[in-house]
Amino acid sequence: MSSKNTDSKADSQNTQETSPEKGDVNFLDQTLRPAVWADYIGQKNIKDNLQILLTAAAQRKHPPEHLLFYGPPGLGKTTLAHLIAKETRAQLKSTSGPAIEKVGDLASILTNLSPGDILFIDEIHRLNKTIEEVLYPAMESGSLDIIIGKGPSARTIQLDLPPFTLIAATTRIALLSAPLRSRFSGGVFKLEFYTNEEIEQIIERSAKILKVEIDAEAKKEIAKRSRFTPRTANYLLKRSRDLAQVRESKLSKETVMEALNLLGIDEVGLNATDRALLMVIEDKFNGGPVGLNTLAAALSEEQATIEDVYEPYLLQLGFIERTSRGRTITDRARKHLGKKVRGLDL
Repeated sequence: MSSKNTDSKADSQNTQETSPEKGDVNFLDQTLRPAVWADYIGQKNIKDNLQILLTAAAQRKHPPEHLLFYGPPGLGKTTLAHLIAKETRAQLKSTSGPAIEKVGDLASILTNLSPGDILFIDEIHRLNKTIEEVLYPAMESGSLDIIIGKGPSARTIQLDLPPFTLIAATTRIALLSAPLRSRFSGGVFKLEFYTNEEIEQIIERSAKILKVEIDAEAKKEIAKRSRFTPRTANYLLKRSRDLAQVRESKLSKETVMEALNLLGIDEVGLNATDRALLMVIEDKFNGGPVGLNTLAAALSEEQATIEDVYEPYLLQLGFIERTSRGRTITDRARKHLGKKVRGLDL
C-alpha cells in the first residue's frame, strides 16, 4: 500500500467530513437533528448570539471566531456545530479528543483543512496536554509549529494554516485548561436544560419526521420523563413508536406509559440505577452523608459515572445534596420513593 493511501486511511479514522447538504435517512439520530435554525428549539439566548456573530463574520467575509459549547450530554452541542456549518456553507470536519492520540494526528487534520472549513472537536477536555499546546498557535495565529528530530539535531518548522473555525464541545469544562478556554474568542456558551414545553415541541417535530401520530397526552407523558433532554425525549419516542408498531395500536398515552414501564422509566424520568442510588443512600447509609468513593463501591459503579451520569439529574430534581461530608438524600426523594419523610413534607 502506498504512503498516500496510508495517510488517507489515517485521516479517515480521525476525522469525519460532513457536507452542508449531507444527510442519511438510515441513521435516525441524524434524521431527527434540526437542519435549519427555525427547527432548533430552545437555547434562545445562544441562538441569538450566534446569529449575530455569524452575520457579522459573513459581512466581513471572515470565518466565524472559535466557539466552545459545554453542558450535559444530549442538549444539542453537536447539532449547533452542524447548523453553523450549514449557515456559513462551510465543510464540517468532525473528530473527538480521544481520537487525537499524537501531535501528528492533529497536524494531519489541520493541514488538510481548506480555507473557511470548520473543525469540530467533541469531548475536547480529553485532549492530551501536549496536543493542546500545539493547538494554541493554530487557534491564535493560524500557524502550526512542528518539531522534527530529537536532541541537539532537533529543529522546528512552522506551517501556515488556512483560515478556519474551531468549534469544540465538552461535558466537563472544568477539565479544560484556562489557556485553552481563553482562546475561544467567539464565545464560551453553556447549554441549559430544556423546559417540558420545549421538549413537547421537539417530540412533535420528531413524530412528524418519523411519520407517526401522537396525541397531546402522550407527548406530555414523554416530556415529563425525558430528563429535560432532547436526546432522551427522542429515545423514548422511538421506543414508544416501536411498541405501537408491534401492537398495531396508536401512539396514545396508554401505549407510551406501557413502553416506558417496560424500560423501567418512572413518572419523573428515573431509571432503575437512579432509584438504586437513592435507595442505597437511604437504606444502607441512613440517608447520608456518604462519601462518593463509598457510594461508588456500594453501587459497583465508577465515581466518574456517578458524578457525570446520575447525579446531575438527581440534583436538578432536588433529590440529593452534595455536602462537604458527602451525598445526602432529600425529603423530596423520600416522598418519591414512598419512604417516611423525616423533615418537612415537600
